[in-house]
Amino acid sequence: MIQPDRRMPATSSPRLGDLIEIDRTGYAHWAIYVGNDYVVHLAPPSEFAGAGSSSIMSVLTDRAIVKKELLSQVAKNNAYRVNNKYDKKYTPLPINKVVKSALELVGKELPYSVTHMNCEHFVTKLRYGVPLSEQVEEAATNIAVGAGVLASLGLIGIVLSRTRREKQ
Repeated sequence: MIQPDRRMPATSSPRLGDLIEIDRTGYAHWAIYVGNDYVVHLAPPSEFAGAGSSSIMSVLTDRAIVKKELLSQVAKNNAYRVNNKYDKKYTPLPINKVVKSALELVGKELPYSVTHMNCEHFVTKLRYGVPLSEQVEEAATNIAVGAGVLASLGLIGIVLSRTRREKQ
């Protein structure tokens, strides 16, 4: 397995249909390897040429383009790795079907949503037939935990304030 914080060495090539995780500031961008150093990925405006890699525009858009590009162009200077993290839970579809489906979508404009159909959902649907996004699930959990902590702190504050008033 590729080290998470290193670029993939030239001697270690991804295989057809592999999920490629590309580190970005604050999130991961996902692509699927289709051979000859090319990947297919769902590119919201923040991934278009010239846009900042962590642009807020990807949150605001509802459409994205399926692109086929060299992995090196998509990754730029960011670290990337093969990450078929759902293989133990889901059986990958036949590789020829995965690659064929990915290539058939190139150039198409698709619905895009950070929470329901982002680049990770796109590639996992191609590989497993199921749209999955662990980073969305983790973000939702973190928000829920944060809200719970804030609510608990607020409740503690109310109890302490009431206790102080009762003592007076």
